[in-house]
Amino acid sequence: MEADHEQPRFSSLLKDGRSSGEIGPEHEPLINGVHSSESYSVYAAIFPFLFPALGGLLYGYDIGSTSCATISIKSATLSGISWYDLSSIEIGLITSGSLYGALLGSILAFNIADFLGRRRELITASIMYLVGALVTAFAPNLVVMVIGRFVYGIGIGLAMHSAPMYIAETAPSSIRGLLISLKEFFIVLGMVAGYGIGSLLVETVSGWRYMYGVSTPLSVIMGIGMWRLPASPRWLLLCAIQGKGNMQELRETAICCLCKLKGQSIGDSASQQVDEILTELSYVGEEKEVRLGEIFHGKCLKAMIISAGLVLFQQITGQPSVLYYAASIFQSAGFSAASDATRVSILLGLLKLIMTGVAVVAVDRLGRRPLLLGGVSGMAISLFLLGSYYLFLDDLAAIAVVALLLYVGCYQLSFGPIGWLMISEVFPLRLRGRGLSVAVLVNFGANALVTFAFSPLKAWLGAGIVFYVFGVIAILSLFFIFFIVPETKGLTLEEIEAKCL
Repeated sequence: MEADHEQPRFSSLLKDGRSSGEIGPEHEPLINGVHSSESYSVYAAIFPFLFPALGGLLYGYDIGSTSCATISIKSATLSGISWYDLSSIEIGLITSGSLYGALLGSILAFNIADFLGRRRELITASIMYLVGALVTAFAPNLVVMVIGRFVYGIGIGLAMHSAPMYIAETAPSSIRGLLISLKEFFIVLGMVAGYGIGSLLVETVSGWRYMYGVSTPLSVIMGIGMWRLPASPRWLLLCAIQGKGNMQELRETAICCLCKLKGQSIGDSASQQVDEILTELSYVGEEKEVRLGEIFHGKCLKAMIISAGLVLFQQITGQPSVLYYAASIFQSAGFSAASDATRVSILLGLLKLIMTGVAVVAVDRLGRRPLLLGGVSGMAISLFLLGSYYLFLDDLAAIAVVALLLYVGCYQLSFGPIGWLMISEVFPLRLRGRGLSVAVLVNFGANALVTFAFSPLKAWLGAGIVFYVFGVIAILSLFFIFFIVPETKGLTLEEIEAKCL
């Protein structure tokens, strides 16, 4: 009934006089309400992508820099602090602190994202990044440092939720897929930057403070950039459909924002495009409000099992441990100097960049299941090699290096990109937003748990046993992929829902 009440409010605004449900054949195909053949300014398209993507880069930078900072902060001579003698649990708190913050940030995003909007959520994320980095860099003790890491993590949770939506809703349709893929590339680029800067500062007194402080200029740039960017026109029109403001005012604001994003002056084409978005969104208004319990019934339950299972195995096969503790692993593998260990870690980041590109090219040619099965098999082999190195082959440092590189390469061919791709494909449209939110919570929760637990488990059981456990879990994940995960290559989202769920 609410949809019937709202419909006349915007159908009268359509300039061509047609009813809201009738789009003539002369209209171009729409993707998220945007013409697939629309014209745009390349210059104008750069910044609506770049500033949100900085949120991903700062997330990746945190992973790389923390790998190096944990070496610096434990050094009696280089840490520059009196509380350097940290236990394995305290190191676990430092490394996982940002992930617990990201978990809270994801929960906050679930509740406040539609109220703030994509742009203001990204501005809030940049503020959390800035405050968290400064508190961490100037921390006088461990407690304050963990608080800073937690605040920084809230920024991660907000940014990882809002950046993909802002990019998708503002990017020209003809390059939307490219830009969303590049956003993931920025995360890996941030990791490489973190490893690189960390390797330069790891032998500097109080180097860990500088490692975390380096992210502050980028967070300021991200915040200023998002402040100058317009709001998402689609979000503004969604607010109008939902009766959260004056329809005419929000429509005019959306036209101005759309023209600014396209680098064009206000004209009839922008007005027509806004009306088409309104038409598309009117069908959203006809749906009943989604209840959280609905994602655990019917087709959505199977989609939840697939997506939650993928992101859970993505983490509990050891991925956070390899990334956050890469420098430490290399150091124990024979690269005794801290600078040597961190520089070798850069190889991991570069390999991730390369293999991410390979996965993007191969996923629509080979399919999801072959890459998952092949890549996870390689991960299992590499984990058993790492375990064997620590237990039996400690005089062959090259084994550990090769195993780590094999692990990272296979992860980027499988769980890394394909896990996130499939959770965006398998949920039915109406429940996709809530389902994805739960999957993201599972991801960050498992990530934080594994990152925190690795250091204490390593001290208790030994690294060899821990990596063997990860290897067994990887084998279990192969059974999950083989029997549960469907192949979605070449299928439309509607066909996936009909054939795979």
